[in-house]
Amino acid sequence: MKKLFGTDGVRGVANVYPMTTEMAMQIGRAAAHIFKKDGDTRRHRIVIGKDTRLSGYMIENALVAGICSMGVDVLLVGPLPTPGIANITSSMRADAGVVISASHNPFQDNGIKFFSRDGVKLPDTTELAIEELIFSKNIDSFRPTATEVGKAYRIDDAAGRYIVFLKNAFPKELDLAGMKIVLDCANGAAYKVAPAVFQELGAEVITLGNKPNGTNINAGCGSLYPDVISEAVRANGADLGIALDGDADRVIFVDEFGNEVDGDHIMAICATDLLKRRKLKKNTLVATVMSNMGLDIAVRNAGGKIVKTAVGDRYVVEEMFKNGYNFGGEQSGHLIFLDYNTTGDGIQSALQVLAIMRRKERRLSELAQVMTALPQVLVNVRVKKKKDITTFPEVAALIADIEGKLNDEGRILIRYSGTEPLLRIMIEGVDREEIQSWAEEIAGLVRARIGGE
Repeated sequence: MKKLFGTDGVRGVANVYPMTTEMAMQIGRAAAHIFKKDGDTRRHRIVIGKDTRLSGYMIENALVAGICSMGVDVLLVGPLPTPGIANITSSMRADAGVVISASHNPFQDNGIKFFSRDGVKLPDTTELAIEELIFSKNIDSFRPTATEVGKAYRIDDAAGRYIVFLKNAFPKELDLAGMKIVLDCANGAAYKVAPAVFQELGAEVITLGNKPNGTNINAGCGSLYPDVISEAVRANGADLGIALDGDADRVIFVDEFGNEVDGDHIMAICATDLLKRRKLKKNTLVATVMSNMGLDIAVRNAGGKIVKTAVGDRYVVEEMFKNGYNFGGEQSGHLIFLDYNTTGDGIQSALQVLAIMRRKERRLSELAQVMTALPQVLVNVRVKKKKDITTFPEVAALIADIEGKLNDEGRILIRYSGTEPLLRIMIEGVDREEIQSWAEEIAGLVRARIGGE
């Protein structure tokens, strides 16, 4: 069992364990030791980027201190989307990349996640190795001195490099001239680069959430609040709305009528398009167990199939690399196009959707009709401890009873969040009111046993 790392790095309230400066420095030391290859005398380098949280400054400085203390240099890129840091890490041939971000969480939280030199999130084995070095204190005596101490450099053109990278993935024969786009940057890491990309491709961009102040990231804006772009799309007569999260690795859309188009529908649009153009490797889409059954039906009807993984874009990517797939994602809006990038990229995903709209000359609302979602409800229960709920007989009996009533026309998925003390209860079925009632019933029993404030 990992003590620090969750499904997407280390995460928590900034300045509270484990997101303290002391722990950040230890994480930096341990990671630097692992990424510094034995017998390799060259200068090793680790890229560090962040989102716009106030606490990013203190976490960044602690990481830099830890990494440099192990004789590894640091390349600082400042605020940049998570996928941009993955791209800079691989393109600059750095030994690893670090992102300081808590993604869609509120500003008081922060996190630390890593990319390998190839721009891929670390496997569980490497995260466990970092933890082992921290808690065993086996590297406490490693103290390079004199010229062997690391140095920090600032990469001033990182944002420009990433913008060029994104634009190069958009079809050369297409542009966005004549399109009006509402773009919500969540007051996060993409507040500069995202508007520039769409504007330079010719679109008229109405930008929201592009004035970060350190405390307003994800605050009533971004992918968690699609109503904001929905209203703006209708008010401005825009062609669509695009909402990113704090570190811009996920994206949610609204169509020209202001209706939300979630990650499942976007996967259906892109997967069926790739199938038709014979560009979907092995005719397979990789999704997670949270994806709606309607996605399975849409892909199957188009001649493809779906492979399911555990929740977390890192597991989607691992499956894609392992078996040679090139497209996958999550209902939450993490979409991975391995032909272009090694991780979920909200801006890149938006460009792929816009390319389909341009190529087919169809509106987003028309494209979204490729999939019909089954009603799905999700109820979150805050818990004191993450206990196996099947050990509570009354909870297990209720779940079994509901599964029997659903038969083959729905499903129940119950899992713990990897980043928060939450139990997520998801039910799909034909009758929304009925499945909502069942989800609340399960939630009530769970709260009575292990619920927290």
